[in-house]
Amino acid sequence: MTHRPLIALPARFSTSASALRYQAEVAARALVEAVYRAGGEPFVMHPAAPFDPSRLDRCDGLLLPGGGDLHPRHYGDATEHETLYDVDDAQDDFDLAVAARALETGLPTLAVCRGFQVVNAVLGGTLDQHMDPDHRHKVHPVDVVPGTLLAKVLETDRATASCYHHQSVATLATALVPTARAADGTIEAAELAAPRGWFLAVQWHPEDTAASDPSQQALFTALVQASATRT
Repeated sequence: MTHRPLIALPARFSTSASALRYQAEVAARALVEAVYRAGGEPFVMHPAAPFDPSRLDRCDGLLLPGGGDLHPRHYGDATEHETLYDVDDAQDDFDLAVAARALETGLPTLAVCRGFQVVNAVLGGTLDQHMDPDHRHKVHPVDVVPGTLLAKVLETDRATASCYHHQSVATLATALVPTARAADGTIEAAELAAPRGWFLAVQWHPEDTAASDPSQQALFTALVQASATRT
């Protein structure tokens, strides 16, 4: 019997959820479905503190999802922009620790939106706390660098990205190389310059259109396929 690769997906805290009487931990259904459609087994991981690295050891891959804003202290900014929202210290600490562990061990990783920003912060990069204009509720083309892993996965040098973010990479960590940009110059994707394992980071939300756009679903399929080699 062939087992589905286990893909860790850190949960997001929620103050409420339909039909539940308590605060909730959630994962975007579109993300979970995209992983499952790709042949993976989504594992929505409780963000327990302190982080125990052995929890990731049993997983075959990692999907770092979108979510609220990362507190600016994690990338050396002492100020807080008035537009910051849904900042959660426990969520930040968990995501940063998970990302650091995955990078250290070479665990196959797909980082999406906030996930990209978390990885950039872990590796020493910085963020713009607020873009003007921002990329919320935007669908726009991104130009992909030919010959990169991203180009190979998407099978195109120009993709249509569904975006929902008001923060973006300001200084890209030196360990990362940009692999896609929007027309306004925003870095929309990156790869590791010297990866220990399969890794892609995208600023957009591929799960938004993965069910109908094969190139976006291909990101999840590539993650699961890379993870399958670890099972």
